[in-house]
Amino acid sequence: MAVAILDIDGTLVDTNYQHAIAWYRAFHQHEIVLPIWRIHRHIGMGGDQMVAALTDEGTEHERGDDIRSTEKPLYFALIEEVSTMDGSRELVERLKERGHTVILASSAKEDELNYYLDLLDARELVDGWTSSADVEATKPEPDLVRAALDKAGHEDGQTAVMVGDTPWDIIAAKNAGVPTLAVRTGGFGVDELNEAGAAGVFESVRDLCDHLAETALA
Repeated sequence: MAVAILDIDGTLVDTNYQHAIAWYRAFHQHEIVLPIWRIHRHIGMGGDQMVAALTDEGTEHERGDDIRSTEKPLYFALIEEVSTMDGSRELVERLKERGHTVILASSAKEDELNYYLDLLDARELVDGWTSSADVEATKPEPDLVRAALDKAGHEDGQTAVMVGDTPWDIIAAKNAGVPTLAVRTGGFGVDELNEAGAAGVFESVRDLCDHLAETALA
């Protein structure tokens, strides 16, 4: 059966806008004022690439680590507002019932990841998960997807499918040779997700659950 790689942030748990606010405040504290809509458009990209993508290489070199260090506690001040997406646990349950190996994919630090695992009550249900310790380069680089495949014991020729919510998920998976079923919970349009290369686009996790039989995870 296929390996199902499920993105956590923005896909299984509703975090994207809290992250956008935390990044806005972090930049602001370092005297860089960016419109939140621009920050939101980059949520899903790894934090190690966010500063350069939103500003320039000079800012990354001079202040990137400081901005990232500022962002983390600002996000944690908002993390209790995070909730699971409707249908998230049901999606995992249905995939397991169908015999799939399910890996939760995240490049978050352990403390953040543990919060999500508790929120999803998924530790005993899934086959494994990734964290920042498993990757050198974050999305859109393919490291995270490849790490998830390794956790699953993926073999050559075995089908694998990613479920994600941003173009960065789709590009990272494509770079690892894995197709992506996209949900619109990241706030991106159907055309944007299709243009990035999504194998299918669903309005929500619940919508994906309801139409699972029509996908490669049937």
